[in-house]
Amino acid sequence: MNRKEEIIYATLELASANGMKGVSMSQIADKVGIKAPSLYNHFKSKDDIIREMYSFLRQQAQNNNSQAPVDYATMFEKKSLEEILLGSLSAYMGIVSDKYMLQFFKVLYSERSTNPTAAKIMVEETERMITKSRDLFYALAVHGKIKNENVDVAAMTYSLTMHSLIDYRMDQITAGDKDSFGDGKSPVPKKITEFIHWFSSRLA
Repeated sequence: MNRKEEIIYATLELASANGMKGVSMSQIADKVGIKAPSLYNHFKSKDDIIREMYSFLRQQAQNNNSQAPVDYATMFEKKSLEEILLGSLSAYMGIVSDKYMLQFFKVLYSERSTNPTAAKIMVEETERMITKSRDLFYALAVHGKIKNENVDVAAMTYSLTMHSLIDYRMDQITAGDKDSFGDGKSPVPKKITEFIHWFSSRLA
């Protein structure tokens, strides 16, 4: 682990305990075991650390994701619309439910209403979901899996509903009502599975 990674993990640990607002650059330096001025050799500010943390942890979660990459060519040929949506979402859930990503998102969710950097990261994550959903839905239309009507609206409706249901599960975890993203052996919460079942029946 290099110094920048040490700083990222130290900041995440402190922020998880105290909130991002309750963490100072000097506290981060102390946690890592370096002088505060040395911290600025790696990051210009706390917001800079948060932005880098998002990119780094997301990439690490993607690398560690145990879900196999989605083979859309095979899925379009052999799978139903519901199976395709569940398969693509399972891969995404494998990333957002990663231990460190989950820890990071819990911090962001608690501060996004007052912290512009946290809000921007959440907007970026939502826009990423919208873009990928739109690309998937256009491919589904081309392969005859959904009606070739209002694809943009369908993709937007789907992605924002997924985002809201993920928010809901995040709140359940934070409240202590749930201890993981998935239900049973599935990485996907039951309410999301039920919505995909209903939504697929409307699009086919």
